[in-house]
Amino acid sequence: MLNLAHQTRRRRIGLTPMIDVVFLLLVFFMLAARFGVTDAIPVTLSGGSAQPYDGPPRLITVLPDALRVNGIDTADPVASLTPLMGTETDIILLRARDGASVQHLLDVMGTLRRAGWTNLVVLE
Repeated sequence: MLNLAHQTRRRRIGLTPMIDVVFLLLVFFMLAARFGVTDAIPVTLSGGSAQPYDGPPRLITVLPDALRVNGIDTADPVASLTPLMGTETDIILLRARDGASVQHLLDVMGTLRRAGWTNLVVLE
């Protein structure tokens, strides 16, 4: 009896379905991604050429759960600073202390900018 080994052909793995899946994922993530500019607060950084400070003290201390204007706790910094402001371009000093989050500092900066005060200085 003749015993011939049955030859099986090796199947090659098709890459077409994998490439299709990769392109579908690429299209999905491109459509799901947010393109565009997020909200930003402009910050001007100046090295050594600072404006001279003029007028009464205007220091806002940002704490994790409170705000202080010139060392006095306040819930509304705009109302506390209004009598101290001469013009809209007067300097307001901001200082974050004791683990205050950056988001809380940015919220305070946004509140002051909406009040029309643009000359904000962030202290270390």
